[in-house]
Formats: sequence, structure tokens, C-alpha cells
Amino acid sequence: MDRPKLEVADVFRRYGQAYRDNHGASMSTQQRRVMMAVELCRTAALGGHLEQCDQCGHERNAYNSCANRHCPKCQSLARAEWLEDRRSELLNTQYFHVVFTVPEQIAAVAYQNKRAVYGILFRATAETLRTIAADPKHLGAEIGFFAVLHSWGQNLLHHPHLHCVIPGGGLSPDGTRWIACRPGFFLPVRVLSRLFRRLFLEELVKAFDAGELEFFSALEACRDRQAFLHYLAPTREVEWVVYAKRPFAGPEQVLDYVGRYTHRVAISNNRLLDSANGNVTFRYKDYRHDDQQKTMTLKAEEFIRRFLLHVLPDGFQRIRYYGFLGNRYREEKLARCRQLLAMPPCAPVDTTKDYRDRYEELTGSSLRECPVCHRGRMVRIAILPPGPKFQTAIMDTS
Repeated sequence: MDRPKLEVADVFRRYGQAYRDNHGASMSTQQRRVMMAVELCRTAALGGHLEQCDQCGHERNAYNSCANRHCPKCQSLARAEWLEDRRSELLNTQYFHVVFTVPEQIAAVAYQNKRAVYGILFRATAETLRTIAADPKHLGAEIGFFAVLHSWGQNLLHHPHLHCVIPGGGLSPDGTRWIACRPGFFLPVRVLSRLFRRLFLEELVKAFDAGELEFFSALEACRDRQAFLHYLAPTREVEWVVYAKRPFAGPEQVLDYVGRYTHRVAISNNRLLDSANGNVTFRYKDYRHDDQQKTMTLKAEEFIRRFLLHVLPDGFQRIRYYGFLGNRYREEKLARCRQLLAMPPCAPVDTTKDYRDRYEELTGSSLRECPVCHRGRMVRIAILPPGPKFQTAIMDTS
């Protein structure tokens, strides 16, 4: 794959220091680390190795990646490995994609309390899906699913929501039968929306009473309990948007589709069009106008600010598994699902290969083919140690 002409890293290198100078006091440690990681990714500062073609002798420096989960350049291998692991969990049934969103008032609280409110978003979503699915009036089964957190819209503004991918059925309460959904229909979204709203708001108030929420700037008045409840009151009266996208054509299509969501960052490099005169221009999809492709130009400072809105707290898990896909009983319950669906046992995945061989196998892209003769393979012949800027970066973000 050709390297994009413009990358987020280029924007950060060009305008990042000015942004830090102007906004450093309001930046979190995580945001500083993400900026520095993206700036240094695949540069001499992180070190690497010298490679040589075993046919024509061409040499090149291959610098290390930052491996930061917010970096647009570092997601390909992680995505490919994750998808390969999920391949062994595919079931021969229909699949559904359900999205849970929150109102703008809740999104504002979430930004100031990411760990607490994003956690509530996961828990309320999971309880909603499992409760409605277990109800005999709807499905009467234990379902399994995974949920992926996205915190952005196409314009890079803060818009937290969960993408849930769900097999169209589940295990009967006694585990002896597979109960399938009706073709093309999972669960009623209005019922999901109402329960999700109630569960989320109940947990949010509990978090407030437990002292787990902080408020500042425009939300500072919400430190008072009555003011907080008054702030939430309008959200109890509106419909919360929960929608089910068109069912997948089959299990294999699930992987192709889900790969777009699992390891996505706020904006990919291939959406960037230009960076000049203190501005950044990028493509976006306008969902309010029939998904039209449009362009948006922002001041570089605003572009960086919006990108940093989506930096997650350290250690926060943005992909989570529930029901029969929950980590504790996944192997046992998946085996039972496969048995009930008359599917053969799944072969184990070989994870012992060199990461470059594994990347080529999973993605179909070559990391080793010589870019000059296209016959030989690039072989490591020397280690390149990290440059002095790496130590400076560690000190600056510690």
C-alpha cells in the first residue's frame, strides 16, 4: 500500500509544538504522550534496523513504530491479528450490527469523565442487550457479542457511541438448543432504546452520588446534585438513538465489515488532503445529506484539538466481550454453539511466526519484498539504536 502523501504525523510535526506552547496547561499527560508518539513513529528517534535485499543488495532503514493505539500508522497488524482471532469465533448464522449513542448533554459529561462514563456506556449497553434478548417475549436466549467504542463523528467532534456485532441467536437457558432470531430481525430498537436510557441514567446518578464524576468549565454548576439532576432532566424525555444496521450477508462478510471499526482511530491518514498556511483539509462523510463525501478545512490548532478529544484513559479497554463471547466461558460456550449449529471444531491459530510473515499472511501486503528489484526479500543486517530525541521525548511526557 502506498504511503499517504499527508499524515497526521506531518501535521503534528509542523504545528504540534505551537499547540503545546499555547495549550500545554490544559493538556493531559495521555494527550502529550499520544502527540509525541505520533510525531516520532517510524523515525530515527525510535531506532530500528538496517535491511538489505538478498538479491540486488539494496539497503534501507526500517524504523520502529510507536505502537500507540491512537496512531493512524500502527493499526494494520493489530487489526489483522484481531480479525484472525475472531475468525475462529464465527458462527454459521446471521449477524447484526447495533449502534448505541447518547445525547449531547451526556457526551459533554463523558468528555470530562471518560473512564467513568465510557464504562457506564459499556455496562448499560451490555445489560440492555442481554436483558431484552433473555426475555421470552423477544428471543429467550443468552446471546454473545462484542462492543467497540468510538468517540468521534466524521467531523472529529466528540460523539461517543458503541458498535455492537451480534450473532443472530443464542443459547437456550438450559444450553440444549440454539434459538435463532427471525430472518433479518434482531430485537426491537425502541425497546432497546428505552431500557438503555433508563439503565444509563441510573448508573450515571449512582456514579455522581459515589463521587466518581468531576465537573469544570461550562459544567461546573453540576457539582451540585440538584443542578446535576436538572441538567439530566431533558435527556429523560427524548428518545436515545439506538439503531440496527442492515444485517450482514453472512459470517465471512462480518470480518470484512468489522475490520473498519475495531482498530480505527479518530481520522485515518488517507482522509487528509492538504496542510498549508496553518490549515488542514480532510474528507468526511456527511450523514445528514445521504452520506455525501465533502471536504472540511480547519485551523491546524483546531484539527489537533479535535484529534486529542479522543485520547482514551490509560489502560481503558475499548473492545469488550459479553454473553457467550465473554472471556471467562468463551471457549466452552462457543464449542457448544458450534455443536448445536452442526459446525466442525475450529483449528487453532498459529501465533509463533515472525510478525512480518504473519502480517503478510493476514493482510496480503508484503513488508519484505525489495522495492527496487521486486524479486528479493529485505533481510535485517544491523540494529539502529534510538536517537537522542527519544530520550528527550520520554522526559517531556513523564
